[in-house]
Formats: sequence, C-alpha cells, structure tokens
Amino acid sequence: MTTLGHVVFYVRDLQTSVRFYKDIVGLDVKGSIFNNRAALLSGGSTHHELLLIQVGNADGPPQGKRIGLYHVGWKVGDSLDELKTFYQRLLAMNYPIDGLSDHTISQSIYLRDPDGNEVEIYVDAPDYDWRNNDDWMEAPVKPLVLE
Repeated sequence: MTTLGHVVFYVRDLQTSVRFYKDIVGLDVKGSIFNNRAALLSGGSTHHELLLIQVGNADGPPQGKRIGLYHVGWKVGDSLDELKTFYQRLLAMNYPIDGLSDHTISQSIYLRDPDGNEVEIYVDAPDYDWRNNDDWMEAPVKPLVLE
C-alpha cells in the first residue's frame, strides 16, 4: 500500500457539506451518485479523495478523547505563503478557526466542517527532510503565527 485512496463522511445536509469542501477546502465536485444523495470530490490526486453521503438528521462525531477518526488533513500547497493565503481567505470569509500549529515537519490550520468533523489544512515544511530525519516525531507542537 502506498496511497490513501479516499475518505467517506456521512453528512446531515449534502449541499451544505459540498459547499464547505468546495468553497472552503478547495476540492472540485466530480459528480453525484446514489440518486443525488452522495457527492464525489477531488483535489486532483485521484477520481475522488472524498465521498459525502447524506444521511439526514443524525448525531455528529463525538468530541474530546475517543476512539475513531480524529481529523482529516488536506495539503493546500508547498509553501508557507500558500498556507498564509488560505488563512487570509478564511479570515475574509469569517470562517471559524480552531487552531494553528507548527509541527516542525508541517504547519497547519484546524477548522471544522458543518457536521463537526475536524479538518486540517497544511503545508509540509519545504526544508525538512522527513525521509532522512525523524527528529520531528519528538518535537513539541508549537504555536503557528500566520499574520
């Protein structure tokens, strides 16, 4: 195995979730299936990296310490400038941001989709050679300033 192919989320309202992943995250809608109850979205790596299936009114993901999915990460580019541009777009849209983190190997913005799933938007640190250096695994997570 070399590549994670896709993630599937059950969502309350398909159109609301599609708008988030299209307008906020930046994925492209590739099509709909299941009598328009599901949508396929892609960032360009494959036919779909995300499948959203509408289930209507249901409990959202549990918060806090739990078993199961924690978050999904979407790489937004290859430079800190691209992450800053994304951050400025979120601010201009008044979209709530849960946090900003410098993980040494990558820099990240955290937010939530309409159903409460945590989404990480990140860039890898271009000068960090993760193939030959695993020091980042013991490095503390630091605050990230994107102003």
